[in-house]
Amino acid sequence: MQVYKVGGAVRDQLLGLPVQDIDWVVVGATPEQMLERGYRPVGGDFPVFLHPQTGEEYALARTERKTGHGYGGFIFHAAPTVSLEQDLLRRDLTINAMAMDSQGLLIDPHGGQADLQARVLRHVSPAFAEDPLRVLRVARFAARYAGLGFVIADETLDLMRQLATSGELQHLAAERIWQEFARALMEPAPDVFIQVLHDTGALRALLPELDRLFGVPQRAEFHPEIDTGVHILMVLQQCARFGHNLNVRWACLLHDLGKGITPEDILPRHLGHEARGIPLITAVCQRLRVPRETTELALLVGEYHLHSHRALELRPSSLLKLLLRLDCLRRPARLEDFINACEMDARGRLGFTERDYPQAEYLRGAAGCIRQVDVQPLLEKGLKGAELGEALYRERLRVLKVYCDR
Repeated sequence: MQVYKVGGAVRDQLLGLPVQDIDWVVVGATPEQMLERGYRPVGGDFPVFLHPQTGEEYALARTERKTGHGYGGFIFHAAPTVSLEQDLLRRDLTINAMAMDSQGLLIDPHGGQADLQARVLRHVSPAFAEDPLRVLRVARFAARYAGLGFVIADETLDLMRQLATSGELQHLAAERIWQEFARALMEPAPDVFIQVLHDTGALRALLPELDRLFGVPQRAEFHPEIDTGVHILMVLQQCARFGHNLNVRWACLLHDLGKGITPEDILPRHLGHEARGIPLITAVCQRLRVPRETTELALLVGEYHLHSHRALELRPSSLLKLLLRLDCLRRPARLEDFINACEMDARGRLGFTERDYPQAEYLRGAAGCIRQVDVQPLLEKGLKGAELGEALYRERLRVLKVYCDR
């Protein structure tokens, strides 16, 4: 029985990056031997065990064979006769196909260390094309390591394009697609993830509503970058720059979907794109089974981002309607996410990245005003039901008028 550190832990150690999780592969052992040593089984399709003290994952060396479609269309074979080299051969990228023994000796049969030094993401073998999930994984690694200068090898891009057009991506479970998007959007360069998917044709297969934004023109006075797809990439860059959460980044990704179906005769104007986008945002979130809270913010940003941009010009009644629609009194965190997403939209334009967004503090101040309205005096007057609601609305509108007239 031999134990090796494998995969991401070896990769990041060689890159000098913090090692988050350590995975181990065990060669020459049976499941029974693992159980005898106190390891706890957690694997479903193949034998994976948790260490009795550290809780780290230990997987028996295995091979795999393609038998069906999608990520789950494989048969795995784990046995004491499977070698470390056979186990590493099934992995996606050379930089993830290295191992290290207990003495720190590197086992690198596929040139992963050389590719680390060359800053190249390269597939291990032609079997890469058997697993459609790897298109998303490689795009995610590109987003993670773009700041270090990593690029995807041309031959790997070719295989990714083949996968994108093969129909295999359609067999991926919605939950896995969403999981990869959620992880990739939180990487240091989420725009690179979307760019790679677009360049390989995978975005057209998975999110055609988003892919069709590339090449759609916008008015140059508002969007000097012109291309709507480029604008989305720039907005994601700002999300990463300011360290915003997943809900904000997902809302930013989808906020302009309506521009993809703007009638050609009114281009480059996009009148009514907010309303046109709502059914598209809804469809994407339902298809990928996006969590409810994340979906709700995406819909609000899609429908009301122009209200935020024009906040300083809104009438008090319109401002109050917006704040109540955002449910800012009960959900202040959602208001903050909405404001942040809209600010990223405003900054994600050529020449606008350093421009202030005074609408943010204005909306926060307006929300603070209506939050201070005390319902108790109205209750003491004996108001209740609809009368109480109307009186509370009038009082909130009154304080907003004062706020807007300052």
